[in-house]
Amino acid sequence: MKKCIVSVLMLLMPLAVSASGGAGNLDKVYIDVSDQASLQRGARTFVNYCLSCHNASFMRYERMATDLGISEALLREEMMFASDKPGDLMVTAMPAAGAKTWFGVVPPDLSLTARSRGADWIYTYLRSFYADESTTTGWNNALFSNVAMPHVLYQWQGTRAATFEGGGVADVSSVRYQSVVPGTMTGREYDAAIRDLTNFMVYLAEPAKLVRYEIGFWVMLFMGVFIVLAYLLKKEYWRDVH
Repeated sequence: MKKCIVSVLMLLMPLAVSASGGAGNLDKVYIDVSDQASLQRGARTFVNYCLSCHNASFMRYERMATDLGISEALLREEMMFASDKPGDLMVTAMPAAGAKTWFGVVPPDLSLTARSRGADWIYTYLRSFYADESTTTGWNNALFSNVAMPHVLYQWQGTRAATFEGGGVADVSSVRYQSVVPGTMTGREYDAAIRDLTNFMVYLAEPAKLVRYEIGFWVMLFMGVFIVLAYLLKKEYWRDVH
């Protein structure tokens, strides 16, 4: 009995860690990795804005293009800025030593961020930047206070100032934003772009999910037919008994 309890607690531990990651309440985001158009838009944003500093070393360009229905010509023309071969891993050209000097820390690999942090965390984080002259980059984040990452999408969202209820510590649940310089996108358009990027990062963390969705339909169909046949067989065996 004791071993069973320990096993259950170990299974629940990742859920507890995930639930406790990040301050305040996270904004909910709708994720649909079967939405190929959303994944393509998210992939474009990722390679243009994220891949310049971060690695996605568990993914190859060719695999991404195949999964998302991206032609090789489009892949080479608009998505392969750090590599020449579609079979290469998606890694940044920025040297780790340079990143350490410029940002004070080497930017983390984003391959599994959606699994370790969760989609809601990513979505909230990318929508929680605000201008802060006290930091090295000139930016801060209400979800991840004093983060070393600058707001690379500020042109889309615009520059915002932030105030916190009670003048307390930065907390995403108590922040109020004021627009300083408007962005090229409206708030709704920016949220949609971040949703697409988050959707792509969920795919990036588990590409096999697309295969599971496809296989799952046939598995469920087989199980449905099998249950009917099993029921008819049961009736045949028990007909004489009843």
